Amino acid sequence: MRDKSSRKPFPLHIIVFLAPSVIIYTLFMVFPLLDSLRLSFMTVSELNTEVFAGLQNYFTLLTDEIYAPRFWGALKNNLVFFLIHMVVQNSIGLLLAALLASGIKGSWVYRTVLFMPTVLSVVIIGFIWQLILNPLWGVAESILQAVGLEQLFKPWLGLPEYALITVSLISVWQFVGIPMILFFAALIGIPDELMEAARVDGASGWQTFWRIKFPLILPTVGIVAILTFVGNFNAFDLIYTMKGANAGPDFSTDIMGTLFYRTFFGQQLQLGNPTMGATVAAMMFVIILTGVLIYTFLWQRRIQTVEM
Repeated sequence: MRDKSSRKPFPLHIIVFLAPSVIIYTLFMVFPLLDSLRLSFMTVSELNTEVFAGLQNYFTLLTDEIYAPRFWGALKNNLVFFLIHMVVQNSIGLLLAALLASGIKGSWVYRTVLFMPTVLSVVIIGFIWQLILNPLWGVAESILQAVGLEQLFKPWLGLPEYALITVSLISVWQFVGIPMILFFAALIGIPDELMEAARVDGASGWQTFWRIKFPLILPTVGIVAILTFVGNFNAFDLIYTMKGANAGPDFSTDIMGTLFYRTFFGQQLQLGNPTMGATVAAMMFVIILTGVLIYTFLWQRRIQTVEM
């Protein structure tokens, strides 16, 4: 047996390098999360003191005639918001990445232009699109008239049946650059030898992409999917910028983020309720955690098994 004294000492420099990040992350992420979870199990008494309420806040959120319709409506809208991003944004991002990775001239210019909306302020994006879609002085109606499609124009942001889809597509336009870049990085990392072998075997471009390239970038597809899920269920700023905390019209654009803001801080005649707001935040955490666990234990493990 080796002498214990001959073992290498623990590398203390690792602690020195990790300590600042761990401390900052704990103070600004872990502690607020735990305190929010704690607050969700409390209620405020008549003496304005916190009293343990158990799961009563969750029962109220899911069944109360005031809170339940807003919660289930926000959850449904958030699912629609996510599905639009998952299907439209990621599909367009994959298509653009495949075109850019095909070796077209000036691809760096297209990458820059397509990614540029992602780095712009959400406030600017929301303000610009409100001006474009405004039925009084916006340019959207004029553009449709120029191509003979003026009959398609509607005040999309003002109609409950169109508002959520419109805001979702605006968000897709802004953030499509993220999946595009991730897919592009994965595609250019595929060895050229595989593509040459496929061409020698007579495979078409379509067959090469779906039978060789796409299976090889499945890990990236999973990463993009879970990033889309987490980002969409944390969404708040674009809808708040364009439609306010009430997420109108008639709560048609209300998602979990705006519901949390309105419940916690209050809005107009509605008083804020920190304990119920923390309950909404805890439900958001549970939903996101469930999605991450499904990705980790189903998708990621399956991909690792296939790779082995």
